[in-house]
Amino acid sequence: MSMIKKISTPITDEMVRDLKAGDQVSLSGVIYTARDAAHKLLTEAIKAGEELPVNFKNQVVYYAGPTPAKPGKVIGSCGPTTSGRMDTYSPMMMEEAGLKGMIGKGPRSKEVVDAMITNNVVYFAAIGGAAALIADSVKEADVVAFDELGPEAIRRLVVEDYPCIVAIDSEGNNLYELGVQQYKVSD
Repeated sequence: MSMIKKISTPITDEMVRDLKAGDQVSLSGVIYTARDAAHKLLTEAIKAGEELPVNFKNQVVYYAGPTPAKPGKVIGSCGPTTSGRMDTYSPMMMEEAGLKGMIGKGPRSKEVVDAMITNNVVYFAAIGGAAALIADSVKEADVVAFDELGPEAIRRLVVEDYPCIVAIDSEGNNLYELGVQQYKVSD
């Protein structure tokens, strides 16, 4: 059984280089939620030379739009959305905003993987079907930008032992490809 790597944000270049595709990770610290509507606004601000509402340097963005919290809870269901929806925006977020980690579900485009290699960035896959479990790891949740976007507003989450897996590491090793090759039947 593999060991779970415990890491805390912000993420350094050394931490990113130490993470390999397939590693199980327990993430603690601050992460930010942002989906496609927020990413569109962020990249438009970057192109216009405007200051971003959040400093993403060495930070992790989680592709999620949490549901409202039930009484006594910090946040509602907090499962990932399909990461490919952010592929248009992700290279700019890495190159211009200094993003070091992304959390979502599903494969990423070649352009995103190439930008990850160039900028030393890691992509984590959230545990599928575990939105309630993930929500339990959230200790604080506050809207920090684009409140008008409702569930797609950017939230600052403080997480403790958030479970995820390194899907694509900073060298481009891709669990979505490696996993298929591992079980491929030869003719």
